[in-house]
Amino acid sequence: MLHRLLESRLQAAVAAVLPDADPALVRVRPCPEPRFGDYQSNALMSLAKARGQNPRTLAAAVVGKLDVHDLSHLVEVAGPGFLNFHLRPEALAAALQAAARGEHLFFRPASVPRTVVVDFSSPNVAKPMHVGHIRSTILGDCLARVLRLLGHRVITDNHLGDWGTQFGKLIVGWKRHRDDAALARDPVGEMERLYRLVNQACERDPAVLEAARQELVKLQQGDPENRAIWQRMLELSREQFDAIYRRLGVRFDHTLGESFYNPRLRAVVEELVARGIARESDGAQVVFFEEDPELKAHPAIIQKSDGAANYATTDLATLAHRLETWHPDEIIYVTDARQQLHFKQIFAIFRRWHPEARIVLAHVWFGSILGPDGKPFKTRAGDTIKLADLLDEAEERAFRLVTEKNPALPEAERRAIARQVGLGAVKYQDLLPNRQSDYVFDWDKMLALSGNTAPYLQYAHTRIRSIFRKLAETGESWDLRAAAPLLQPADPAERTLARHLLYFGHTLEAVATEYRPNYLCNYLYELAGHFSDFYEACPVLRETGATRTRRLALCELTARVLQTGLHALGIETPERM
Repeated sequence: MLHRLLESRLQAAVAAVLPDADPALVRVRPCPEPRFGDYQSNALMSLAKARGQNPRTLAAAVVGKLDVHDLSHLVEVAGPGFLNFHLRPEALAAALQAAARGEHLFFRPASVPRTVVVDFSSPNVAKPMHVGHIRSTILGDCLARVLRLLGHRVITDNHLGDWGTQFGKLIVGWKRHRDDAALARDPVGEMERLYRLVNQACERDPAVLEAARQELVKLQQGDPENRAIWQRMLELSREQFDAIYRRLGVRFDHTLGESFYNPRLRAVVEELVARGIARESDGAQVVFFEEDPELKAHPAIIQKSDGAANYATTDLATLAHRLETWHPDEIIYVTDARQQLHFKQIFAIFRRWHPEARIVLAHVWFGSILGPDGKPFKTRAGDTIKLADLLDEAEERAFRLVTEKNPALPEAERRAIARQVGLGAVKYQDLLPNRQSDYVFDWDKMLALSGNTAPYLQYAHTRIRSIFRKLAETGESWDLRAAAPLLQPADPAERTLARHLLYFGHTLEAVATEYRPNYLCNYLYELAGHFSDFYEACPVLRETGATRTRRLALCELTARVLQTGLHALGIETPERM
């Protein structure tokens, strides 16, 4: 796209002036202030600073070598050394016309696709998914969607918590206290009850604790009865998990839980010990980080003194398996902020274990969801909110909203729209903030038809679709490809909207590079705002001839970008609301 063309030309000019400069440092981005230009680069300031040069002098030298006359009618050196690019109207029109012909939608697939593993959601077996799982699930799914949209090979893996000491207690509960009617009605709820019951009993009675330990040992040793019980727990849990994932439109290529890696754990520990990465300390095998100031005070246990493995062992085995099986260029782990230290340790150990691996390891962490009181979001009784209950309420609130706005629609259609609006609102509220910030869950705000919300963006899309429904009612045919030659923005509002459409590809790339879906949320909100201004200033169906065709084409391209962008967020776009 245009920013890539400008960028490559700028990199060539920088190379002519500074042959030793790293081209990866030379970037072009949309200009944040339209009055200063369409695109901007601040790369020359840092390049000049590193060499003790005057940034404006370096910028002037680079401009002297820069050949962008076919794209930009003016390149300004501004402020302390910014380069501001002002697009030629012909270049803007050419990009719009190519989009109208179906050659792109303001982005192109990566020229060198990468293989990326995205590890997200990861609920625990025998426990219901709760509101805390929404952030990992929605954020991970969005990153996978954006990366796929950009042409990368994406492998999604749901690393279930399906092994560990809790299963000894669960098996005791299953054998002694199971209520089959409750299990049939709500399997995960019944398993959660059994665990709580036995866990409390273990705290009071050492005999129950010993029974749980014995059942765990039998499970780990492959006892047929306990393995069958454990397998049934997995099946029942996955059925309920999958129901929620289907509802959210989330899919996984693999669901390889902790148990999958058990056969590898001993070999991982032995290899780390043999290579001197781990050593014995008080009977445990430990990795120390003497050379790392940040981790020096935080050694990592990879095998406990009783010989048992832990999360660190499993995650290292998981990493090795992914490397051997999928040969990824990047692995993204989407978890809450509490696991920052854990992943710093895992990544540091892995770099020592496999120094030859050229792979990006990213821990994409996020903050908490808070209630109106600023504390973790819970029910009024203080219990954790089940995710299924949250989604039910979102749909019901959206149904009341849709019914109020459009009571004449058949109930089935209102229900279908409410599902799209309610679930979209939950997702968007989660993706809109900086992911590292906590945010307050607010029903009224998230379902509002004004402001930066999913319903507002969905409504903007339906407004555009209504234009084409009205057009169809007149019997007039419409073909975007045929309209392409006339796409030459003339009115200031047309140009502002067109200019923003150009930035879609840059926004997607920024989301993929920095793992921040909020960039896309804000881009789409601004796009909807520009369209609203355009629609107020530029009549569409009341116009005739080339002006009408041009404006219809801008409407169609805007609708396509809105729909594609919302889909990348995991949000559906109803035809009417």
